[in-house]
Amino acid sequence: MIRRLFSTLITDYPPVGEFLPAASTNPSQSAQNGSANNGGVTTFRSPHLESLNWLHTVSPCFPVSGDRIEIIYEPSAFYNTLVSKCSVAKRRIMLASLYLGIGSKETQLVNAIHDNMKQNLQLKVDVLLDFTRGTRGEKNSQTTLMPLLRESDNFRLSLYHTPVLRGLTKKLAPPRWNELLGIQHMKLYLVDDTVIISGANLSNDYFTNRQDRYVMIEDAKLADFYADFLNKVQEFSLKVNRNGEACLHENWNMLPYKSAQVDFAGEARERIRSYFKGVLERQRSVCEEDTVSDTWIFPLIEMGQLGIHHDSLATKHLLSGCLKDSKLKLATGYFNLTETYMDTLTKDCQAECNILMAHPNANGFLGAKGPAGGIPAAYSLIARKFYEKLKQSGQDHRVSLFEYERPGWTYHAKGLWYYLPDSSLPNVTLIGSSNFGERSVNRDLEAQICVVTTNGGLQRKLQSEFENILQHSTTAEAELTARPVPRWVRAVVGLFRNFF
Repeated sequence: MIRRLFSTLITDYPPVGEFLPAASTNPSQSAQNGSANNGGVTTFRSPHLESLNWLHTVSPCFPVSGDRIEIIYEPSAFYNTLVSKCSVAKRRIMLASLYLGIGSKETQLVNAIHDNMKQNLQLKVDVLLDFTRGTRGEKNSQTTLMPLLRESDNFRLSLYHTPVLRGLTKKLAPPRWNELLGIQHMKLYLVDDTVIISGANLSNDYFTNRQDRYVMIEDAKLADFYADFLNKVQEFSLKVNRNGEACLHENWNMLPYKSAQVDFAGEARERIRSYFKGVLERQRSVCEEDTVSDTWIFPLIEMGQLGIHHDSLATKHLLSGCLKDSKLKLATGYFNLTETYMDTLTKDCQAECNILMAHPNANGFLGAKGPAGGIPAAYSLIARKFYEKLKQSGQDHRVSLFEYERPGWTYHAKGLWYYLPDSSLPNVTLIGSSNFGERSVNRDLEAQICVVTTNGGLQRKLQSEFENILQHSTTAEAELTARPVPRWVRAVVGLFRNFF
């Protein structure tokens, strides 16, 4: 069954039914028909969670106490937590982000790591960034980190380079434009046995006035899982040496922009597949009955250009498996949901849905030069078309749209909160880097976690998190319908929507 699962997981757009261990395309039915110990596959003990048992078949599971999970609500608290944790780290720091900014706050974070490394010679630090974004400009993420790299063998900087950027495109595409083809977009921050999962990058606005989400988990097994996972991604990324040159890692022999794209993607995919498969097999071979934990964490990844479609399939099944009388809150920084997600929300999802997105005034592309300046209008147009689709299907009474607008702030929060029938608090949340859009599924490297919990304290924190965001939001349907969209945006949005 594991072989079948992963042969499906790593191919482009596998048939949805094959994602489940049984032939059924109904997640709740598959779980109810299975046994409590189906070939080593764990199931939830609580009958209220039966409809979610399928999660155990598609991802490793890390049971924890919900008391070990903290929700961070504000960018400043996220920044202060990072600096504080990195200042006292004992064994390891691993930071995976799109880029590291070059301002004073970013410098303070780097200095905290640098000072700790000088005092603690056992501390190992790994940073994984995107190649194109991390080297943009004369002063950039790489130049900011070079002093640490030159001083210590315990510091490693890796830059993921998409295998799609090659040949004439690599030579001629200017900065920013070359990022359209695919980037390293995961936001994973590890300090010793602490894991912070977020959608926030390591730059000033994400530390001050750009609303995002941040979940901090204290768990050694989960931290080890992500440390080993990031090591695998670093293998097929470029390693920066002390001269500032990007070269191959020791156990990798293909340059992403010179080797055959299919070979590079195939080998990278196999390494990730083998890693996940090994973790699943080890967990299932133990088969320990868990009677203590009240929260379960399922790591999900998406690497479309490498042929890995995992998070998107799990997300689709979560949406389509929403029960009657349940509630769903979905948020995205950029409203560009895939057609699959929009069809699922319209036709298959039974939950009462609230969808939260950025108002154009809270969009990070507002005021951008050139074609990028039209991106907020493009998102509005896509949201309007989705609303029209809801009305045509008679589902606009079930799905409501909201826009976040807060003076002086931009909006970047994404994920979902799922409430089972008769529950006034979230039972499930998805949090991570995915915006549920075309880029997230087909171009970028993404990481999310699905958290299932019965811990009342954690559920209340998740509810407070959503309410904290929603307080700056208003209903969007009327304004979306009336909002003008430039003609040129209307003309090109269909052609380029999978690039933004």
